[in-house]
Amino acid sequence: MKLNRQTRSALFAMLGYTAALQLMLSAAILYWPAFRENTGALKVLAGPIPMLKDMIVQLEDKGSVAYVLSQHFFKGCNVLGVAAATLFAVGAVAGEAHRGTLEIFLMRPVTRRRLLTERFVSGALQVIVPIFLTTLTIPLLLARVDEVGSLGRYLLAGVHQSLFLLCLYALAFFLSTMGRTPLKLAFGVLIFAIFNFSMYMVKTVTHYSLFRLADIQTFLDVYEKGPNWGLWAIFAGTIALLFGASLFVFERRVP
Repeated sequence: MKLNRQTRSALFAMLGYTAALQLMLSAAILYWPAFRENTGALKVLAGPIPMLKDMIVQLEDKGSVAYVLSQHFFKGCNVLGVAAATLFAVGAVAGEAHRGTLEIFLMRPVTRRRLLTERFVSGALQVIVPIFLTTLTIPLLLARVDEVGSLGRYLLAGVHQSLFLLCLYALAFFLSTMGRTPLKLAFGVLIFAIFNFSMYMVKTVTHYSLFRLADIQTFLDVYEKGPNWGLWAIFAGTIALLFGASLFVFERRVP
């Protein structure tokens, strides 16, 4: 079966995102023995930044589990995932408008609801599938450095990470249904995310940052205690609300 240009482009982007996540994860885990031996020196270097020093203390106390959660989810998936979620979402409708193909897109012999749902699901899968594919490799990588971990619990952390990123994806997708310039939308969403991450690193305002919902302690709680059903319900409700708003706007949009 021959894939169309848009599908090939989406698969290529997802493979690139997966490869980048895997490279970061592999390098981080293979570096774990050296990191473990130098935590004392790292705490001294991180002294001027209390939040960073607290992170290193967590990693020292909880060992390889906290280290993997911090490197794969808090760092890798939060950084690359936020960028991917934004870029995969903003072009869904705004990209068609920017290229002048929105009218052709709307002429397809299916309902607007189906058109938008297909775009939403396709982009969402691009965001989350790489997270689970790379997470599946954690036990094999840990074995290389004589460590063990529960794959099931890492996958639960992956669910939490996916729901968090899908909230941002749904926000960018909603903005796309109203906009015409995906580059400006992407810039705005990424600035919003960077601002929130900057807040997280400042001890006096860290609790106001959205990244408090996907930080090392949050992932440790999921790994050790299981799903945070209340927070997951909030994530799911936010995604559903933003998708519903996207449908409402798209049904009334004119090219």
